[in-house]
Amino acid sequence: MADEVLSEVRGRVLLITLNRPDARNAVNSALAQALLAAVERLDEDKDLTAGILTGAGRGFCSGMDLKAFAQEGFPRGFDRLLKRESAKPLIAAIEGFALAGGLEIALTCDLLVAARGAKLGIPEVSVGLLAAGGALLRLPRQLPYGVAMEMALTAQPILAEQAHEYGLVSRLCEPGEAVDRALELAELITKNAPLAVAASKQMIRATQGRTEAELWEFQLPLAAKLLNSKDAKEGPLAFIQKRAPNWQGE
Repeated sequence: MADEVLSEVRGRVLLITLNRPDARNAVNSALAQALLAAVERLDEDKDLTAGILTGAGRGFCSGMDLKAFAQEGFPRGFDRLLKRESAKPLIAAIEGFALAGGLEIALTCDLLVAARGAKLGIPEVSVGLLAAGGALLRLPRQLPYGVAMEMALTAQPILAEQAHEYGLVSRLCEPGEAVDRALELAELITKNAPLAVAASKQMIRATQGRTEAELWEFQLPLAAKLLNSKDAKEGPLAFIQKRAPNWQGE
């Protein structure tokens, strides 16, 4: 199982790589469970502030492994993976393609970095299936309604360039550079206080389906926790002393 997903620590960043290149990184039970474990490692390690998720070989992920599905059924842990939100920021670095469940994995991330020409799509209807892993919920929030509807009904992908214009892709890059650009973005994130970064992510995510009054209420315990943290004391002290802060994540 360990070989299905590779993890590498780069400073305060965990680089997670889907590692089934010969199968276009298609998701079977082993990959789903290994990826869950990697995301849990990201969240539990206080020395990590952010993660990057990418795919080995020609593309990010082609979705569920249909051959494995025919033999063993739905990949164990895949539904939990698609519903789960990491506590810490996670960046998808996409080369080549992110299709079906592959795009749905990318949509669980907070930011998408994609190479020009990469195809993003949900072709499930072309094989008699439903994009039931979150794409039909998340895409209409991040794309114009008509674009999301056309992707769902025609099974045709959009290119990374279009996704960038619509705001789905945060940063566009040249082919072969997605991980490097994602690392640059992650390094900007890791300069900041880990608890504050995680709380800010929670607040942005919480805007969906809540009123302004509910958001103020939701923010109270997050802000209180930060005000009482060691990092809240370290930040102003480092500013006064004109030095880089030494974040503890506490």
